[in-house]
Amino acid sequence: MESLPSGLPEIVADEEDLARFLTSSSQYNSKMVKPSAFLPEPLSCETSVFRHGREPSAALWQMAIHYAAQGRNIHGAAFLKARFVRNAALAVIAAEPPPKHAAIRNWPRVENDRELQRAKQKEVAILLASSAELFKK
Repeated sequence: MESLPSGLPEIVADEEDLARFLTSSSQYNSKMVKPSAFLPEPLSCETSVFRHGREPSAALWQMAIHYAAQGRNIHGAAFLKARFVRNAALAVIAAEPPPKHAAIRNWPRVENDRELQRAKQKEVAILLASSAELFKK
């Protein structure tokens, strides 16, 4: 199996932990991650995640600061296994650089009906959020 520059395998395994950095207080509440944390970026139709163990560490927060913050605050992270992404009929693909980066792809698309597309994407985001564990910084 091929290795990426980070040393991780090219294929994201089902049991790998993924971290979605939370850059807005609207992406979580005191008990859970909200679906909005996982919704894809409108132009790319992807959700950015990082491959990382479940235990928050200095390395995780360094990745957040260097690659995810882009001038925004990091409020915490949502952790979930890659298998939950695949169980929601999405794909999780290694997408380096930056190191350990991956993208959630294959979000529902509906030609000529943005409202319906957004509704379908929110349904999937609800599944992801229900499988995620919240870690507040």
